[in-house]
Amino acid sequence: MRVLIVEDEAGTRDLLERGLREELFHVEGVSDATAAESRAMAGGFDAILLDVMLPDRDGFAVCRRLRTRGIDTPILLLTGRNGLTDRVHGLNAGADDYLAKPFAFEELLARLRAVTRRGRSRTLATTLSFGPIDLDQQTRQVTVDGHSIVLSNTEHRLLEYLLLHADRPVTRDALSRHVFDADDDSRSNVIDVYISYLRKRLGPGAAFIRTLRGVGYTLSAHGDRRE
Repeated sequence: MRVLIVEDEAGTRDLLERGLREELFHVEGVSDATAAESRAMAGGFDAILLDVMLPDRDGFAVCRRLRTRGIDTPILLLTGRNGLTDRVHGLNAGADDYLAKPFAFEELLARLRAVTRRGRSRTLATTLSFGPIDLDQQTRQVTVDGHSIVLSNTEHRLLEYLLLHADRPVTRDALSRHVFDADDDSRSNVIDVYISYLRKRLGPGAAFIRTLRGVGYTLSAHGDRRE
């Protein structure tokens, strides 16, 4: 799941990013409203954590502007202002939920998962399946032909991304952005190394990972074939 974190306080933003990455979320952090609107408009996020107090525009205005532009990504507002008027203002601006600071990370995680259940699509389905491979997004359990396998965090993110885009080409640039750190060079062999690791873990499911020469990879019922 991809989450955009909009928080101008660097320490808080860093804590949120690290915490969500440990929970296997792919996160991107920005510090102001202008960057937030630009990244949200570009799409690709499953949820937005939006601080209300931003240096260039408040989170209420950002939320309202995104909704008027047709952005339907679930938004969880974060703020130290917890009065009834503020909560109502945030919800009326189009937010899905409102969490007051300071908060427990466990509550934020629960609320984040709750808002993303709204209008679930295939992207947010509980279990992703392809051929003999099943990945439960809630428990993170992965099975092949009913047998449980253990994956590292990176291998898990890689498999999840391939499952979400099954039968479609997944470029190396996309894998670099969404699975690995954004600064990773898609021309390096780190992607190939982790594809190799994943194939070894999947056993009979490995045959479904198809190499697209010069492009990237895909999950295909035709099995592995280089093009």
